[in-house]
Amino acid sequence: MSEAKAKTRSQLKVVDVTDLILHDILAGVLAPGVWLKQIDLEQRYQSTRPEVRRALDRLVQRRLVEHVPNRGYHVFEPDGRQAMEVSDIRVILETAVADKIIANASELTTKKLRDLAHRFDDLIMNGTMIELYEANLAFHRELLALCGNSELVNLVTEIRQRTSSAPVSQWKTRARIEQSSREHHQMIDALAAKDIEELKRVTVTHIRQM
Repeated sequence: MSEAKAKTRSQLKVVDVTDLILHDILAGVLAPGVWLKQIDLEQRYQSTRPEVRRALDRLVQRRLVEHVPNRGYHVFEPDGRQAMEVSDIRVILETAVADKIIANASELTTKKLRDLAHRFDDLIMNGTMIELYEANLAFHRELLALCGNSELVNLVTEIRQRTSSAPVSQWKTRARIEQSSREHHQMIDALAAKDIEELKRVTVTHIRQM
């Protein structure tokens, strides 16, 4: 194997380890505050020490993992102040493009969003928490993508992960999950009605509860 190919293969493995750790953080398998022993992660993900270390450093950059000098790494545990500040940022960004989302919405995109909202509804009864979390992300990413700014979509996707490490803490009760479902459909109704102010109102309500 050439040096270039070996390097590419190594880089892909690092990305894979990062994604695996990220998935377990988001699923709540690695809970907020838990210390991440590198030897345990090596065994868990069948990876080398350098690969695990690079993966952890990537997650530190994304503020999902915190590095404490001379102690190691632990899953980041945001406080209430940070959660509020992240919500403030999301409100500013997502309401600012509500007019563009409305302008770019079509019957086809509205139907796709409705299908994603129905999938979320079905998973309330039949899915796991991580499936529900991923369905929620898929809905919001598709909705926000209508603004036409892929960098903004990626930024919001990244910062929303800072609000809470595990999706289970996103919805404290079954009633809150069901309310989230209703808000998804209210957003779609606002799109269909071309009602910018209503879309903004529901977006703010939706973000503030998470």
